[in-house]
Amino acid sequence: MIDAYLGELDRRLHGCGRFKADLLEEARDGLHDAADAYRAGGWDDEEAERRAVADFGPAAVVARGYQAELGMLSGVRTLWKLVLGVPAMQTAWDYARILTFGEWTKLPTPTPEWYKVVAHASHGAVFVVPVIGVVALLGIRWLSRRMDGTGLARFCGILIALAVGVNLASVGLLVAATGVVDVSRLFLSVPCALLMVAWVALSVRLVVLARRSWGGYATIVA
Repeated sequence: MIDAYLGELDRRLHGCGRFKADLLEEARDGLHDAADAYRAGGWDDEEAERRAVADFGPAAVVARGYQAELGMLSGVRTLWKLVLGVPAMQTAWDYARILTFGEWTKLPTPTPEWYKVVAHASHGAVFVVPVIGVVALLGIRWLSRRMDGTGLARFCGILIALAVGVNLASVGLLVAATGVVDVSRLFLSVPCALLMVAWVALSVRLVVLARRSWGGYATIVA
């Protein structure tokens, strides 16, 4: 009965495999400990497991709590990627440009005024994204004792979506604008080109993680 119960929990949970495995292992240990206690009290194996499962609670109810925890764990991991990864990419690209290409005055084509506005807006987003991430992390910590798991997951999911959206919009806008002005600016040097590809890949990865986080929230409230 314990194995069947854990199998049902496994089917109901969605999220990071490692985090889910840890939660299921925790549940398995608790169920076996409870069953052992019932066996020590004189119950046979089948009845001991049945009582242990009954005490643990309906799988649908337990899964809601576990899913909220899974969503929070995945969300916090995504937030740290936003807080650290986005500014790190910008800083690395700037240093690579200085060391391998030089000053902007070396560009072969003139820079339109509107492009400067786009570039400044994109660079500003690099600071906005980690700020949103830090606010979310602090908010989760502060709200953890004042809000249930479902509310926390929703709060986390909304801020992750906002931060990821700002980052994706800024990167997409900068790449598109650069392509219009002079596509060669995307490939000032090999390190710059590689870092730009890495930055775009990170942005896409963050979108995937944000969708998973929001999907986990949807599973909780469904």
